[in-house]
Amino acid sequence: MPKDLGKWAKEKGVKYFMVSYTDLFGGQRAKLVPAQAINDMVEDGAGFAGFATWLDLTPAHPDMMAVPDPESVIQLPWKKEVAWLASNCVMENQPVAQAPRNVLRRLIDEAAKEGLRVKTGVEPEFFLLTPEGDRVADPYDNAEKPCYDQQAVMRQYDVISEVCDYMLELGWEAYQNDHEDATGQFEMNWKYDDVLQTADKHSFFKFMLKSVAEKHGLRATFMPKPFKGLTGSGCHAHISVWSLDGKKNAFADPSKELGLSDQGRNFLGGIMKHASALAAITNPTVNSYKRINAPRTSSGATWAPNSVTWTGNNRTHMVRVPGPGRFELRLPDGAANPYLMQAVILAAGIDGVRSKADPGKRYDIDMYQEGHKVKGAPKLPLNLLDALREYDKDKTLKSMMGDEFSAAFLKLKNKEWDSFVSHFSRWENENTLDI
Repeated sequence: MPKDLGKWAKEKGVKYFMVSYTDLFGGQRAKLVPAQAINDMVEDGAGFAGFATWLDLTPAHPDMMAVPDPESVIQLPWKKEVAWLASNCVMENQPVAQAPRNVLRRLIDEAAKEGLRVKTGVEPEFFLLTPEGDRVADPYDNAEKPCYDQQAVMRQYDVISEVCDYMLELGWEAYQNDHEDATGQFEMNWKYDDVLQTADKHSFFKFMLKSVAEKHGLRATFMPKPFKGLTGSGCHAHISVWSLDGKKNAFADPSKELGLSDQGRNFLGGIMKHASALAAITNPTVNSYKRINAPRTSSGATWAPNSVTWTGNNRTHMVRVPGPGRFELRLPDGAANPYLMQAVILAAGIDGVRSKADPGKRYDIDMYQEGHKVKGAPKLPLNLLDALREYDKDKTLKSMMGDEFSAAFLKLKNKEWDSFVSHFSRWENENTLDI
């Protein structure tokens, strides 16, 4: 990738750069910088008032500088004169400890101390809606079991194929697209990568999809549960850990249970150990808990976990081990911050490796039908407040994520919860007005 972005811009015909960073709530913030000024930005960063975004800062704080990472540069396939850059947040020449990309970068360094190089893939699910966001865009997409619906995919072919073409153009090795389990819901997949690259791609994918959907007069949403009775949008993470040179899968051992090495089992043990706390980050909104604790949907299943259990190739559990050398965490949802989701996976997993955590008993049952038979498995939080309390109690996970980050995240998310509970809903009027 280019080091001299000014020169690269001339070669590519790029006129502007979007110097972008992601805040604590997953909001993508950017400044549009002329190509002539980009090399100065790489040196000094683009200035932001951090308080104006979702970071725990005040108006009195000095400028927060978003310093672009030249290795992350992506030329917008749908608008070639613009390029996007992921950035690292700095204040007075020091990394902003609460900034999500900085949290992830620090944990990548922690993993390296253990000789581990983490690779992940994500499965982002989303809905295509009308511009108002109150119904699915395709009025004919109304089947009871719409998953993999061939005609419904083709009716949204223009959006899906355009985004997939762009991913192929960018070298992401996109390999499949499908209609998901809810009406109006889709999923697009590309090849796994080193964890920072996956987070950057995930962040850019959300921006790209929304932009292309808007171009076609639609609205794309990653909201976990936009409609009652329909399956919510997950963002399953596939996790494997490799040697530092990337040549040996440290999770793979054919002689072990499900082909998962002792180290892989310990990493999984860390995920299980911290699951209730990490839900605050993998499922970070009020709406998230309408997905993971939902009653049966119109299709017959939620496809989301509600207990801390693991299994082999079985999608009714929180963690699935589909084959040797990797596992799938099915807890995260569409609202998960692309950087914090990966960071908390690393934090829990690294602690698992260091403490030689045991993931506990494996259950090979249908959790949706037989989950009541499992005794002693922790339940996932019932709401955002419960998740935040679990995170606050988990001293190890908070420390691994960083004390400054944890304090900022808890402060802002508790304010969000307070805002929610101060809201009076239509349900309250309908059910308690005449009590």
